[in-house]
Amino acid sequence: MNAQPDQPTDLDTTMMRRALDLARLAAKQDEVPVGAVVYETATGRVLGEAHNRRHLDKDPTAHAELLAIRAAAGATGDWRLNHCTLVVTLEPCAMCAGLIVNARIGRLVYGCEDPKAGACGSLMQLTEDARLNHRVAPIRGVLAEESSALLREFFKDARRRA
Repeated sequence: MNAQPDQPTDLDTTMMRRALDLARLAAKQDEVPVGAVVYETATGRVLGEAHNRRHLDKDPTAHAELLAIRAAAGATGDWRLNHCTLVVTLEPCAMCAGLIVNARIGRLVYGCEDPKAGACGSLMQLTEDARLNHRVAPIRGVLAEESSALLREFFKDARRRA
């Protein structure tokens, strides 16, 4: 499947606001503030949502995207989520980008770029790699400044506490 980039919808923005709420919850729990929502593209029905839980769960794979995709697969009873949109506050890393490809996510929307670990445009373009059997072109920059400000404030506070 070769998806073409498109523009964010009003629903994408609404879901990004929900993902930002989840990211704020993560920050309150001393987790890196990243939130993710998976919804059915056609209906807007939320199938899974999560925030980072690496420290809480003591699990290096407990990224918001992975947890939200896992919940969505459980809700649908299928690992193929080509009818879904994933909205996440931060550009996915290589692990999450690989999962996006493997789960056949139909649309990917993210907030701010991650110049240190982003695998959907910053360091690499894993979700658009023509050698893979599924591709999805991300819609970048939806509420990017809000997402970025949340991360900056979190790490600023963390440095202050340290």
